[in-house]
Amino acid sequence: MADSQSNAPLRANAGTPTSGVLHVRTRLTADFTVVSNALAQRRGSAVTVGVAVYILSLPDGAPVTIAALCEHFSEGEILISRALRELEAAGYLERRRERLPSGQIRTRTSFYDVPGVRGRARPPGPPPHRPRPLPQPAAPVPDEPGTPAPVLADADPEAIAVLTALRRVDARLVLSAREAARLAPAVSEWLAAGVAPREITELLTAGLPDRFRGRPAGVLAFRLRETPLPGPPKPIVLPRPALLPFQTCDGCERAFRAPTPGHCRTCRDHLPGNQLRAAG
Repeated sequence: MADSQSNAPLRANAGTPTSGVLHVRTRLTADFTVVSNALAQRRGSAVTVGVAVYILSLPDGAPVTIAALCEHFSEGEILISRALRELEAAGYLERRRERLPSGQIRTRTSFYDVPGVRGRARPPGPPPHRPRPLPQPAAPVPDEPGTPAPVLADADPEAIAVLTALRRVDARLVLSAREAARLAPAVSEWLAAGVAPREITELLTAGLPDRFRGRPAGVLAFRLRETPLPGPPKPIVLPRPALLPFQTCDGCERAFRAPTPGHCRTCRDHLPGNQLRAAG
């Protein structure tokens, strides 16, 4: 007797999940980046995780400024700057200022695949000298202790539009959400004084230095603070007509205004010659 045949599919291998994602893995030998699960599975913003993985994939020395990241991602500078702040708060990103042999100050950025492990990205040799920060007259005024940080949603939309459009004139003028919210009240004062957005843009972008010693927001804050607001327009005063001097009428001695002495209008009408002209 022949064995019975079944058309039922074979049972799946033990341990294979019946739902969810199934990975099809390829062993990579080049052009890959090792990312910890703690970072790849980090809860919160997907933009933050994407920015972190992108930075990890870059070679040493690649620019990771907000402007450079905005050129790669479709998100704007507000989301990018927020992602960098989250990574810095979580310990993945570190930004510190160093003095070059030429005396200039630069910002060195280090990115850690495991937060909390410090010093691995620092070049060999003695630790860099950390000089006292140079005075920055153009820096924004820091928030008072206990004062809530400015919120972009509470700022004047027209002032924010002027500030965010500055990067179209100068690509270096990229502002974070907090910087734009902090500068917006000063721009609102200029707008309320009757200064057009185009004129404010020219004021903030004309004659900028080739290099900034700090964040561009400091330069903008300095210009907004130190440039006097235009005064109110002067009222137009029309010249008053010149008044004729008083004369004393030769007939009735009544006072009247005229350039030269003579008779008032009433007496002139009663003069013999004027009466004849009136009768004719």
